[in-house]
Amino acid sequence: MSTEALSGARPADDAAPDEAAPPLSRMAITVLSLCGVFLAGYLSLFKLGVIGTLTCQIGSCDRVQNSPWADFLGLPVAYWGFGAYVTMFVVSLLGIQPRFVNARWVALSLFAMSAVGVAFSGYLTWAEAFWIRAWCQWCVVSAVLVTVIFLLSIPG
Repeated sequence: MSTEALSGARPADDAAPDEAAPPLSRMAITVLSLCGVFLAGYLSLFKLGVIGTLTCQIGSCDRVQNSPWADFLGLPVAYWGFGAYVTMFVVSLLGIQPRFVNARWVALSLFAMSAVGVAFSGYLTWAEAFWIRAWCQWCVVSAVLVTVIFLLSIPG
């Protein structure tokens, strides 16, 4: 008797047809959105006063983070980013679970959230260039992250 028969395990070839492997793009979105959680969390801690100064090798992060464009609807933009990245992380994490791999709502949610993120990041990048006249390296990294997440969400 084989080891699989004794243990009750099925060989990989006998995987149930409804248990599709999660797409690599969704797994990448999970990792990138977690990176965004850490990045936006770092900026949120600065806005909360937990961190005195931002570590910024390129640009003028303090100037950008203390500008009038650093708040949106009464809340710091960093908080909005943190909430968006946490939401994308949770949805993408659900989306790599076998039960939700083929769920259309996962793909549409990731696409919609990242599209809003790209549009908002575009607006903020424009504000950095033309109104603030300073760059925050963390804002640029966040804009790149959400753009890559958006591009990865398109096939879904």
